Amino acid sequence: MQLTREQFDQIAPLLPRQAGNVCIHNLDALNAILYVAASDCKW
Repeated sequence: MQLTREQFDQIAPLLPRQAGNVCIHNLDALNAILYVAASDCKW
């Protein structure tokens, strides 16, 4: 399962803002979390 850009844009205001020197977008991080949850792989 992956979120599309349109789906992410709907929930983006509910997520905390990134601070500091961050090189990964919230969409990429959220899709990675969803992948781990869906595939039941270990961190």
